[in-house]
Amino acid sequence: MADAEEKAYIEETLNLSNNTELSWTYSADADAWVMSIVSAVAYPELPDQQGVSVCVPGAYVTGIDTDGDGDADVTGVSAGEEAVSGSLVIDYEAEITSTNGQTYTAATAPVILNTGAAGYGSQNNSLASATYAADGYIHVSCGNRGKQDTATDEDGNTYYTGDAPSCLVDQKNAARFVKYNILLGNLPGSVDYMVSTGGSGGGAHAVMFAATSNNPDFYDYEIDAGAVGVYYTEDGGYSTAVTIDGTEVEISDGAWGCVGYSAITSLAESDMTLAFEYYLDADYDFSTEFQAQLAEYLSQAYMEYINEQDLSVCEADVGFDLNGDGDLEDTIALTIEYDPEAYPETNGYYGTYLELYLAEFTQNLQWYVDNLDYAEGWTWFDGDGNALSDEEVATMTSEDKAEAFLEGRYAKGASSNGPGDMLGGRGDGMGDLPDGNLPDGELPADMEHGQMGRNTGDGNREMIVGTPDASTTQAAGSAVDSNNYATYEEMVAAYRADIESIQAGDEYGNNLAELYDPLNYINAEGTENPTWVKILCGAAEGDISMFNSLNLHVDQMYGAYVEGTAVISKAAAQPQTTNGTATEATGTDLTSWVSLTDGQISFSLADTAAYRTAGASKAMPAFDVIDYGQEDYVFGTAEQDARHWDPILLDIFETHSDVLAPLFNSGNAG
Repeated sequence: MADAEEKAYIEETLNLSNNTELSWTYSADADAWVMSIVSAVAYPELPDQQGVSVCVPGAYVTGIDTDGDGDADVTGVSAGEEAVSGSLVIDYEAEITSTNGQTYTAATAPVILNTGAAGYGSQNNSLASATYAADGYIHVSCGNRGKQDTATDEDGNTYYTGDAPSCLVDQKNAARFVKYNILLGNLPGSVDYMVSTGGSGGGAHAVMFAATSNNPDFYDYEIDAGAVGVYYTEDGGYSTAVTIDGTEVEISDGAWGCVGYSAITSLAESDMTLAFEYYLDADYDFSTEFQAQLAEYLSQAYMEYINEQDLSVCEADVGFDLNGDGDLEDTIALTIEYDPEAYPETNGYYGTYLELYLAEFTQNLQWYVDNLDYAEGWTWFDGDGNALSDEEVATMTSEDKAEAFLEGRYAKGASSNGPGDMLGGRGDGMGDLPDGNLPDGELPADMEHGQMGRNTGDGNREMIVGTPDASTTQAAGSAVDSNNYATYEEMVAAYRADIESIQAGDEYGNNLAELYDPLNYINAEGTENPTWVKILCGAAEGDISMFNSLNLHVDQMYGAYVEGTAVISKAAAQPQTTNGTATEATGTDLTSWVSLTDGQISFSLADTAAYRTAGASKAMPAFDVIDYGQEDYVFGTAEQDARHWDPILLDIFETHSDVLAPLFNSGNAG
């Protein structure tokens, strides 16, 4: 049994009806109430980063009870723009029908938890957005601790905090807080339909949030912060129940579903994966000889890693005839093979794993060109660079648009409306693919065969790396392999010491890097698996639009997995009849590597690799961190930079020191 006094204190403290500082602000434009930021835990280490805010659609709320008698004293109309102190009066009979045709009530509405942690860094508390109110969703915004965070102990000493799993734990704690207050009747929404979503580092955390649902590996950290609904018991175990009207009710820190955009996870094999993708481009010019040689070794390690996983895929599940026998009836072992003489265009690598990768890539681009009729506000141009007339645009066939797209004869509209935002903020016409509107059941290859989200993100955002006082291991884009280590031996010694420290475990005996690998938790004992997960990654490393199809995803999945609800399908396209106003085409000509025959897309694996390396928005290949420190689980201290954690990389350093050491910091690859 949990400590009764401790449990009672936490539950009383985090019950919104007891919070005298709570207030609500009404947005007339969105017809939504936004809750002021409150603490999600009883014992916050960094209060500015461990808070939570909730946005509630106005249709679910009669008004605000300001005097505690249960009646609405202030309505949205009477509130104006002023903050109102009090509690929501919830109307459980009201219904909202989303833009996609799904109907929700205050008891069944999905709860959207937006995971921050850009670059695995800290995020200050912020007010919840009203973006999703029109569709009937409850939106939750929470802060989180992360890299560069410091705190002060009781003796006034400053220490660094934010190591894994702080970012994730703060999100889990926010989920517990919201679910607890839904159970109490303080908030509308369903505790059964929480969806985590985010992009880049936030996408990684959205995936980890779902993949680690209610796993006890994280309970110690949640208890340390004073989370509601998880407590120590006298026998050394855990209790995960709260008391509601005298009855013990189980509460989970997990998700029903997840939409992760450019999810930077799993980092555990990212060094190998990223190097391998670049090494597939036989013509890629690495910045230094050291990086080129390291990429070769990492690629070999990745091949061995994949082949050790004993991966397989059912052709019928992915829709690809991988063995070319004319049917989809086989289960195919996914392997990487090596033959430099037979496959020089990909530096010797081939195999069913890469065939699936290419098939997924091809399918997603095919889907995009097949859906160009959804484009709105684009400007289309002829072969001479002249904008088409409205009449000419109105008569364009789907094939006409596909050809124009591949030739780069277009400029996207200011609102970027279309089948999806493939630009990724780069404006080259194909920065990121696919968008959020993938057909149901079709996930990128990354998810299907266990390599969840290898692509990176953050676009052109400038992220501070390491610690506030230190730089990063490498110097991106320069001829220097490290800014921090004068010699190879010094670097390897630092790696060895850091990895030994991490493997020894933290205060709870956990390897922090392993806590952040979602592959360790899917179907693992103690994990409540989410019902569904969608991970969407770009054709080049860079953020895709995070929310352009969030509503469609949730409504679709609600219809697919909740009995008695509407099955949602995408509305028919309304082809463009008026051309846009751009004066010149900004699309990229893809015809040098993409062929279109009778409406069907085709290209080679080598061409795919070349496109990715040319279009990537991050310097590659990295080692031990993605882009030299942006995304990491284990952060710095006052004395050292972000710690090294990859034992495979250390093994390569030690095994091949005779080759790598003379190349270290020696200059350009030439």
